[in-house]
Amino acid sequence: MNFTIQYYLRASALAAILLSGCGQSQQQHTIEPAFYYWKSQALLNTTEQNTLQQHARKLYVKFFDVAWNVPQQRAVPVAKVQVAESTRSFLAANKIQVVPTVFITNETIQLLDSSAVLSLADQIGALVQGTRDQQLPGAEIREIQMDCDWTATTRDRYFLLLEQLKKNPWFQGKTLSATIRLYQCKYKAKTGIPPVDRGLLMCYNMGNLKNPQTKNSILDPKDLEQYTSNLDAYPLDLDIAFPVFNWKVLFRKNRYAGLIQNLPTENLDNRLLTNREANTYRLLKDTVLLGYDLHKDDLIRQEDSNFDHIMQSARILKPKIRNERLTVSLYHLDSITLRNYTTHEIQTILSSLH
Repeated sequence: MNFTIQYYLRASALAAILLSGCGQSQQQHTIEPAFYYWKSQALLNTTEQNTLQQHARKLYVKFFDVAWNVPQQRAVPVAKVQVAESTRSFLAANKIQVVPTVFITNETIQLLDSSAVLSLADQIGALVQGTRDQQLPGAEIREIQMDCDWTATTRDRYFLLLEQLKKNPWFQGKTLSATIRLYQCKYKAKTGIPPVDRGLLMCYNMGNLKNPQTKNSILDPKDLEQYTSNLDAYPLDLDIAFPVFNWKVLFRKNRYAGLIQNLPTENLDNRLLTNREANTYRLLKDTVLLGYDLHKDDLIRQEDSNFDHIMQSARILKPKIRNERLTVSLYHLDSITLRNYTTHEIQTILSSLH
């Protein structure tokens, strides 16, 4: 009897270990690390080059935006990228895979009819190819990404644009991907599934930026968990983008008044009082700082991409991602924001979904 019990217990323990091992193996992913670069003047400084060289061989580069021109009443490309010769040489020498990325405003899609959408797709395809030829000659393009905050009312026209892009001869043999906001993922029945090869889930900008009561609109793991409750049912293979940026949100008379970028908090210490929350400050007097016109009693909320919150978010996402291979990207490659992270932290984030 004792022998039987011992045998049963050992067998059960072994089965549990094997099952546990199987469960763990199902959650393992092969990661391709990457960064986003979102500046029209593509000039990588030494810090940015070293960071890219050390951590990744893939860079999403915004080639241009597509916005609605009111006087002309048509969609036009703006903020076209200009790649510096030094950056061009660096990318080529280090065999960095460049992914052309195009941002299209939802307003533009909303104001186009079906025939104009098809025409726009042809124009975008030609301009992506032309930009590669002029700014990054010889670069091998394997993937092209479209970025649009589409809604339920614009989904049909945006998806038509994506389908037309896939027919472009220059796009043949290349992966067409699309960015996906968290609400587009959660409410996929309304917003639809874009007709692309892959999606890239943007795990940031999830809170109400303009609400004075919001603590951090960039990243909140609790919000992320709610938005991704059914992530494993999303029918596209998904890549992931985490934030590594920060900003200050300005409120005047308790109303949103804009974003303040690249203003170090230490520049404000002698002019502000800590408000009710640790990351909110109240201005004591009228002043101008780095070109920003600030008024007495303005509130400034400091928002950061907290390392611990990013890692917590990764733990939420990891068991829900069903595709084995994925790209993990950081937004974005900027020396000012990167100084807030150690080399080890950057590496840890990039490998967090492994």
